Amino acid sequence: MIRPIVLSDKDAFISMADKFYHSSAVDHAIPIKHHEDTFNELIKSNPYIFAYMLEYDGSTVGYALFMQTYSNEAGGMLLWLDEVYILEDYRGKGLGKALFKFIDENLSSKYARIRLELTPVNKKAEKLYSNMGFEPLEYLQMIKDKTV
Repeated sequence: MIRPIVLSDKDAFISMADKFYHSSAVDHAIPIKHHEDTFNELIKSNPYIFAYMLEYDGSTVGYALFMQTYSNEAGGMLLWLDEVYILEDYRGKGLGKALFKFIDENLSSKYARIRLELTPVNKKAEKLYSNMGFEPLEYLQMIKDKTV
């Protein structure tokens, strides 16, 4: 089952987000405070960020974090699938495919483009995304974080 995130998901979300940021799916870990701040934004019903929790046999086993913005390049609203995490014991059980089916059936009609990113070593995710119709977008990304 895929359902919107709720207040009672706080501990599960923060725990899984921390695991995600200590995996090969990302290039570096981030402070736990970032996960807490993200959860707080999700619960505020922020119009730019939302999340769904993934359940399997009644247990919360993953999450998908989305951002939305307007894209001139895409010619409309862009849905950014920012993070997808599934607990290791539940990978390969069709949850990723179910998530993309959910996106296609419930979200995609509102957006001109769906975008995601992955690290080059995440070959399983790359294969799944390719099978779901995603194509490489050859951009070099650069960032500038705020200094504290």
